[in-house]
Amino acid sequence: MAAAPHVLIVEARFYEDIADELVKGAIIELEAAGAGYERIAVPGAFEIPAALRIAMLGGEAGGGQKYDAYIALGCVIRGETTHYEHICTESARGLMELGVRHGIALGYGILTCENGEQAWARARVEGKNKGRDAARAALAMFSLRQRFGLAPP
Repeated sequence: MAAAPHVLIVEARFYEDIADELVKGAIIELEAAGAGYERIAVPGAFEIPAALRIAMLGGEAGGGQKYDAYIALGCVIRGETTHYEHICTESARGLMELGVRHGIALGYGILTCENGEQAWARARVEGKNKGRDAARAALAMFSLRQRFGLAPP
C-alpha cells in the first residue's frame, strides 16, 4: 500500500456492546496499517448505506472529507418476525449497489446472526474478529483502486 488511506467507519449502534467490539477490531487493524479514520454512528444497519452515501456526497460537493475507503459495521439478530430478513437484505443490497455503482473501497462488517451468542463469537477481537476482517477488506479494495489509478469517488 503506497499512501495511507483515510477511512470512514460507519457503525450501527442498535447493539452498542457488539458495535463497540466490532469497531475495536477494525481500529486495531487500521492503526496497524497506518491508516487514518473517522467514525460516524447510525441507529441501525438499515441506515448504514444512506449514511455512507451522504458522506460521499459531502466529499463530492467539496464541503466534506473525501474518504479513500469505508467500513460498514453493525449487527442484526433474528427475531420473531420477518423484519430480520428485510434489514439484512436491504442493507447488504444498498452497500453492494454503492460499491458497484461508485467503485468505492468497502469493507462489509454487518453481522447477521441467529442469536447474541453467534454475534459475540463473530464480534470478539479474541474470536472471529469480523471488525478486523472488514477493515482488511476495505484496505484491500483501497489497494486495488490504487493499482488501477483511481482517485476516491
